[in-house]
Parts: sequence; structure tokens; C-alpha cells
Amino acid sequence: MKGPNDPAEGTFDYGPLVVDLALAVLVGWTVWWVVRYLRADAMTRQSIRQAVRVRWGWKRLAPMLKLSVTDKTPTALASLANTNGKPIKPRVLIPALKVTHDAYGVIARASCLPRVGLEQFQKAAPHLADAWRCTRVAVTQDKPGQVVIRGVRLDPLKFPTEHHPTGEVPDETARWDLGVDEYAQPVAVDLTQVPGVTVAGLPGFGKTSLINRLLSDWAPSPAVQFACADGKVSAAYEGDYADWVQRMFAFVGDDLEEANKLFRQLVELRRVRSASIRTVLGVKSMWDIGPSEGWPLVVLVIDEAHTYFRDHKGSDPKTKKLAALAAENARLVEDLVKKGRSVGVLVILATQKSTGDAIPTFIRDVCPVGLSFAQKTAEAAVAALGEEIREWPDANPINLQDPTYVGVASMNHQSQPGFTRIRTPYVPDAEAARLAEQTATLTANPYALLEAVLGPRMGEVDLSKPEADAA
Repeated sequence: MKGPNDPAEGTFDYGPLVVDLALAVLVGWTVWWVVRYLRADAMTRQSIRQAVRVRWGWKRLAPMLKLSVTDKTPTALASLANTNGKPIKPRVLIPALKVTHDAYGVIARASCLPRVGLEQFQKAAPHLADAWRCTRVAVTQDKPGQVVIRGVRLDPLKFPTEHHPTGEVPDETARWDLGVDEYAQPVAVDLTQVPGVTVAGLPGFGKTSLINRLLSDWAPSPAVQFACADGKVSAAYEGDYADWVQRMFAFVGDDLEEANKLFRQLVELRRVRSASIRTVLGVKSMWDIGPSEGWPLVVLVIDEAHTYFRDHKGSDPKTKKLAALAAENARLVEDLVKKGRSVGVLVILATQKSTGDAIPTFIRDVCPVGLSFAQKTAEAAVAALGEEIREWPDANPINLQDPTYVGVASMNHQSQPGFTRIRTPYVPDAEAARLAEQTATLTANPYALLEAVLGPRMGEVDLSKPEADAA
């Protein structure tokens, strides 16, 4: 005979099942985390432990750093529950924190509260670095009402990295992926509508490697064509671009006369493009529709640029000829930088010290993107990055002379104020050579491509019309 508390016939007690299910979920979650921890490398394991400490200590740390607020207004539920009429104790509100990790440290996202926003988190950043045992902490706004706190335990700038090109056509033709900044965050530059880039730095600190990354990433696209003037060598096989020459429609060495011919050809291409762009593309600027296989972005790399612009002193005929060639080279490259943007010409100038004698100021100062690897003097740093670099001593390239910082550059980033330092990766020579060989069939002369489009109309292009300055 059943008692009054016995379950009714035909019913099922779900309590044990719910408990078993909860235990299974807990065990599964624990196993997943243990496996993830054991499979991680030593650096990532440290970051996992660091992230756990950050989560567990946040509710105690936040009030200490004045990252909390006191809410004296009782909630509706508290008011209903208050039957004795005593004052209700104010609540302390702490921003919700979600923490993830990577090999270098932690990334935390926090929700803002009244009087606890971006400014308050930024003021607390040095103290967060101490509490979280980080080398440095940066706070930025992720979206309205939320901030991102990036803490790095290890300095990403001190660890050399490698880039392994995929050989795939880039999603964005003019996006230049540079590397990672001092918080291990990816850094990229949008070169859309950019006429020129300057790259400076001491020999052996990463200038050519930086350009090699661009070639590796952009070479798979038929919408990009390359030309190069390398002032370090007399022939391509002697230098850093020996493998890449097969992916270039033109290459010259340190001969000023040969370089002059190349620059003349590119200026002629620029003039024909300017005169025919509306006829061929139906727009004023190539960037309105983007580069294509028929109208590619033309990238001219001028490495050791001082070779082609240096002022030659002397009264003998040979020296006078060199001086005249250098002056004309400067005039021709100025034309490309100032007028080539809208028709799809990008000039990248690399030199050791980008002072006015290496890259004339009328060229250098109209290049909106500038990077500098290690420099020996403040004068060289200012020439490369502008007077404002004096106000950012931590990012000044004169502090990058230690061999540890080979591959580290300073730049004025487009998306944030001031200057930032970036670690640029090394592309293994074998991979670059393989990619150059695979993409060699994509090489085409942009002038021949334009001739193919215009056909008989090529001779009808009127170059006598006045040109608008596209800078």
C-alpha cells in the first residue's frame, strides 16, 4: 500500500537525471580545458593561467582601482522584499569582464558603467599591468559601451616571426599586412588612393624583407604589376630581387641611365592612362572601381633610392651627366608620385636615411605613409617620420638599434594617433622563390595591356591636354 508521499503511479523522478546531466557537462567541460591546456605550448599555458587569475581577482581588484560604482537606488525586487522599512544597502556595481588569452598575454573586454568608461580604464592601465603581471597594458574602445584591455606578458617586438604566403589572391588588392604591433595585434595599411610610401632604416634591419612580404602577398593577383629599380646591384641576379624579377615587367640596377629610361616609360604610361581613363574605365579615378587585370595597379619599388637622386658634384663631363640624370630622375619620380594616384601608380621608396639628399623633399613629403627601422640619429628619425616623432620617445627608431629589434619599425598608423612600433615578419627565401616562379605567368606590361584595350585608338590619345594634379 502506497503512502501519501509516494510518487503517483506512472510518474518519473527527473531529479537524478538532471544531476547526472549537469555532472556530465561539468566533466566534459573540465576534460576539454585540460586537453586544451596540455596541447598548448609553454607560452600559451602561462597565458591560460594568467587569464584564470585575472577572472578570479577582478571583483576584488576593480573597486581598488575605482572601476566600480555605487548604486543607491534599490531594485524593484529589493523594494518589495523590504517589509521592515529599514534602509536598503546600496549595491556595488562592477563592470562585467570577459577574458581570452593568446601566447603573449590576455585580452579582456569590459562593459562600461556610468562614470566608469574608456577614460577611467585608461588611467588604471598602469595599475592593471602591475596587478596582472604584464609588460604593458593598452585600453581601446571596442564599440559603444565596451572597452578592450590588452595586456602583454611578453614583448611581441622581441620575438622574430615568419610569414608563410598562401599563394592565394588577396581579398583586398591594396591592403598591406605589415605584421604585429607592440600588443601583438595585426597591423595593416590601406594603400588605396596612396601615391607613395617611404621606408627608411639602417642596413640589415628589415627594409627589403618588408617589401618582400608585400611582393609575396600581392604577386598572386593579376591586378597588380611590379617594376623595380634596385640601387644596390648592377644586375638582378646579384641582389635581393633575383627571384622576383620573373614577376616584374621591368627591372634596372644602379645604372642611372637605365633607371632614367624606366622612369620615363612609367611617366609615359601615367600620361596615357590619365588621358584615356574616362574612355577606358568611364571614371575619373581608377580607385572608383578598383584595379583589374586589364588596368592593374602598377607598383614601382625603388630600393636604395639615394642611388638615383644623389647630387653629383664636379665639373668634368661624366659628373655633369650623372648630375643631370639624377635631377631628371627626381623630376620623373615626382611626376609619378604627384600625378599617378588616380590612375593606379604606387611608388615605394626605400633608403637608409630619408633626408633631403637621399629622397628629395618634394617627393618624400607627399608620400602619406612612412616607416622607419632603426636609425642612428634624431635627424634621420625626423626625416623619416616627421617632427612629431620627437614627442613620442618610446616609438623613436633611434631606440631600435639593438640586434633584438631587427625587423621592428616605427610608423604613424592611419587608424590611431601618434606612432606605433611593429614587428615585421621574415618570408623564407625558398617560399618567396617558389611563389615568384608560380606567379611568373601573371607578369604583363601595363602599357601593352592598355594598347590591347585601346587598339587603333591608342594613337588618338591626346597628351597635349592640360592635366589635373592628382596628388
